[in-house]
Amino acid sequence: MNESHVKEKKDISVKIQEFGRFLSGMVMPNIGAFIAWGLITAFFISSGWRPNERLAQLVDPMVTYLLPLLIGYTGGKIVGDVRGGVVGAVATMGVIVGAEIPMFLGAMIMGPLGGLVIKKFDDMVEGKIKTGFEMLVNNFSAGVIGMLMAILAYFAIGPVVSGLNGVLGKAVEVIVNAGFLPLASIIVEPAKILFLNNAINHGVLGPIGVQEAKEIGKSIFFLIETNPGPGLGILLSYLVFGKKSVKQSTPSAIIIHFLGGIHEIYFPYVLMNPALILAVIAGGASGVFIFNLFNAGLVATPSPGSIIALLAMTPKGSFLGVLLGVLISTVVTFLVASIFVKSSSKELDEEELEKATIKMKELKNKKEDNIKLEGQIDKIIFACDAGMGSSAMGASVLKEKIRKAGLDIFVTNCAIENIPKDADIIITHKNLTERAKEKAPDKKHISIDDFLATSVYEELIKELKKKKPIKRNKQGKQESEHSLNNILEEENILLGLKNSSKKEAIDLAGKLLVNGGYVKPDYIQSMHRREEVLSTYIGNGVAIPHGDKDSKDEIIKSGIVVLQYPEGIDYGEGNTVHLVIGIAGKNNEHLSILSKLATVLEDENLSKKLVDTKDAGEIYTTIVNEE
Repeated sequence: MNESHVKEKKDISVKIQEFGRFLSGMVMPNIGAFIAWGLITAFFISSGWRPNERLAQLVDPMVTYLLPLLIGYTGGKIVGDVRGGVVGAVATMGVIVGAEIPMFLGAMIMGPLGGLVIKKFDDMVEGKIKTGFEMLVNNFSAGVIGMLMAILAYFAIGPVVSGLNGVLGKAVEVIVNAGFLPLASIIVEPAKILFLNNAINHGVLGPIGVQEAKEIGKSIFFLIETNPGPGLGILLSYLVFGKKSVKQSTPSAIIIHFLGGIHEIYFPYVLMNPALILAVIAGGASGVFIFNLFNAGLVATPSPGSIIALLAMTPKGSFLGVLLGVLISTVVTFLVASIFVKSSSKELDEEELEKATIKMKELKNKKEDNIKLEGQIDKIIFACDAGMGSSAMGASVLKEKIRKAGLDIFVTNCAIENIPKDADIIITHKNLTERAKEKAPDKKHISIDDFLATSVYEELIKELKKKKPIKRNKQGKQESEHSLNNILEEENILLGLKNSSKKEAIDLAGKLLVNGGYVKPDYIQSMHRREEVLSTYIGNGVAIPHGDKDSKDEIIKSGIVVLQYPEGIDYGEGNTVHLVIGIAGKNNEHLSILSKLATVLEDENLSKKLVDTKDAGEIYTTIVNEE
């Protein structure tokens, strides 16, 4: 065999392992949910340790809906981040409803597929959505794509998976009728790994076993799928020869599988290295051979499939055969699996060493590139919870300073969840910085607590000026479509208000917006909800309460109102507010409103003027003229 063929064979092996790890990656994060379901099953079903009819009602919904949806969400998130997870879960719901058996396999198909589709869509529209419409496009695209994927799953994927289960069942039946019982493991064991274990056991083997048990008092068919030996052999091989990161999880998995009877716990370990399917087939076939040799059988299906349940269902005269069958299947599986686990662990160690070496070189090159291209900052992002409100105002302030400084840097705002990958600097309120770092850990983050009167902007401008980027011709030409004099009425400016609480001030601002015909009454509650997420205090004694991202339907038209509290009110976190500016923006027009207000309110002298004046007309003129 020449070198190219060897390399090709190795590449195929690596790809298979990567695919297996991808499949297991959908299940492993949700093992806790599988354990919860397994414990509820083991304790509370009619044949469980502590039967409880009411609590047993949790079993079917969890295995039918919860577990597949978790797998679908995780698979979608792996491919397309959180949006991919949401679409993957919706798509999985289609395959759940479109089939009559638990849809673990369907979830492992539809979850990643849903994530891939939404990711491709996002890549296609990236940079093409007008400012202010990002959330609208994001929400509706996820909804429409999710709907279409769910319909596809319902009519196509669900029936296909159900048909596959039927084909596997027929194959097992043919093998049994031909008298080659141990060969049934060739079908049963891989089907188990694909989470079709319950369907094959209860749909094929169980009914045959029931008929045989009626005739002779026991049946070997109750042992074929429920034998815990193959799973125990897999887990023991990882415990002895596996990598440390995997080895640490195996002791608990062994207890849950062998004593608790939750076979699903070992499926991801096989998926991590698909070659281990050969080990469980060998172990399963060996066990069936011993069961058959000793004429062993059970009186009924052991549920769950633990060694305790097996022995509880074993009639007199079959104990030796059952125990030997489980033992032999464990040993055979362990011996075969050990070959692959040892080999893959070595390959993984070498692979990780190679990756580490490459990564080191990349970091070195990156460091060198940073020296050569130091200062090449192209995009600064202001991020907040929903990508509206304070982040829009902060972006407007910095954008104007950057324009005046003649710098070639793009500044915009967005939600933390939508921070773009090409952002160079991310600015957030100090209470949100940790969330932003989790979303974009490799970016430079700046924390602020004041979106207007902050020296951070000036320091940042000084730093950016040292880098001398080339100025763009079109920098600073993004014009807002709406002027403040179209949405600010002098009658909606209240002066000299007595001290009150933060809640009362927001209520009053909301009431003025309602009375002015700008919003519906429910908008006031959305203003309070927004405040619970993050304070709308922006600095210079100014707060800008507004609705949250779910308040769009409550806005009739764009408008602002101004409340003046000369003595100030406690706005929380040590901030005193003198001006409360209530805002409502139809079709994201509030972004333009905030941008214009930012230009006015960043000037400390103008802000103080608005606080001290006793003339509503002066406030109106100052805001409108200065914009």
